[in-house]
Amino acid sequence: MKAVYWRPHKVSRVELSVIAIVSVLLFAGVEQLKVTEEQPYLSTKLEAAELAAQAIEVLRAARLGLAIEIDATVDPAQSGLLGEAMSPVTSDVGSLIAKQTSVNPNFAAVVVHYLKQVGVMPGDVVAIGCSGSFPAVNVAVYAAVTAIGARPIVISSVAGSQWGANEPRFMWPDMERVLREKRVFDIRSEAASRGGVEDRALGISREGRGLIDQAIERNGLTALKPENYQQSVEARMRLYAEKANGPIKAYVNVGGGTTSVGTKVGKDLFLPGVNRTSPRGLPVDSVMSRFVNDGVPVIHLVKLKRIALENGLPVAPAVAQRVGQGGIYYRERPNRVLALLAVLVIALLLLAFIRRDFGARLFRRRLGQDTGPAAEPMV
Repeated sequence: MKAVYWRPHKVSRVELSVIAIVSVLLFAGVEQLKVTEEQPYLSTKLEAAELAAQAIEVLRAARLGLAIEIDATVDPAQSGLLGEAMSPVTSDVGSLIAKQTSVNPNFAAVVVHYLKQVGVMPGDVVAIGCSGSFPAVNVAVYAAVTAIGARPIVISSVAGSQWGANEPRFMWPDMERVLREKRVFDIRSEAASRGGVEDRALGISREGRGLIDQAIERNGLTALKPENYQQSVEARMRLYAEKANGPIKAYVNVGGGTTSVGTKVGKDLFLPGVNRTSPRGLPVDSVMSRFVNDGVPVIHLVKLKRIALENGLPVAPAVAQRVGQGGIYYRERPNRVLALLAVLVIALLLLAFIRRDFGARLFRRRLGQDTGPAAEPMV
C-alpha cells in the first residue's frame, strides 16, 4: 500500500490577482465619480462675497483717484489693496504671499462660515479688531457681518506691516470712510489706535507716527492713546463692553495687532479660525485671551495661506478671483452609495475565495486526512 502525504493548499495567484485588480478599479471609480455637495449657508456666503467684491472695486477706484499707482508685480490681481514694501507708516515685516492671498472676495464666505460655526445670528453683537496690515481681510469681515445681519463693534489699529494699508494717503481709516460714503457698508470704527509695538507705533519714526495720527483725525475717529500695553488692552475691553451694552457673541481678530493677540507669542499660540479656549501657557494678557476666558469664541484671521487651503481658495492668485469660486461653497466628496457597493463587491469576492478554501478543508476532514492547513494529496 502506498503512503499518502499531504501538502498545504496553494493560494491561487490568479484569484488573488483578480481580487486585487477589481479592488483597484473600484477604488479608482469611487475617486473619479465624486459628487458635488453644497456647503451650508450658501446664499449668505455668496451675498457676503458679492459685497466684498464691490468693496474691492470701490477701493481700487478710490486709490487710482488719488493717483496712487498699482504695482502689478506686487499686486498681480490689480486689487489696489496691497501697499508698499516700506513706507513711513510700516509697522513690521510682512508676507507678500499672505497679502496676495487675502485679496479674494471669497474670503468673506470663509468668515461667514466661521461666524455661523460659533452661532452668530442676525442682531448678535460681534466685536472686531481690524488691522492696517490686512485691509482686504477687514473688508471680508465687514461683508460677512453685513450679510448675516450682525451688529459689529470695531476698533482699528492703523499702522500696517509690509504690503498692507501702508500708503500714507490711503490708510485703513481712509478705506473704511470711502466704503461708508459709497454705501457699501454702514460700519465705522468706534476708535482707532496707532497700532504697531505696544499699540503705540513704537519703532516708527516721528514722521510716521504723525502721519498715522493725521489719518485718524481726518477720518473723524476717536483716537486711543494708551501709555502702555496694559492700558491698551483695558481701553479696548472697556469700549467693547460699553458699546455692546449686552452680550457679545464672538470676537474677530484680523492680523497680528499687538494688544489683540498678545504680542507675537499669542499670535502663534491661537489657532487660525475658531478658538473656544485659551492656549495653554499663554504668558501675555490680551484682548483675545480676555474674550475666550469669558466664554466668547474668538475667530483668529492669521496664517491666511493655511486658511485658504483649508477652504479651497487659491494661494497668491495671479488674477482677480470671481465670486463663488472655491471649496467654501461646494465640495466634492466620494459617492457613498458607490463606495458601499465597492465594499460589498470586494467583500463578496473575498467571501467566495474563503468559502472555496473552506470547502476543500471540509472535504479532507470527511476523509479523516486533515492534519493541518489545507492540503493536497501526494502519492
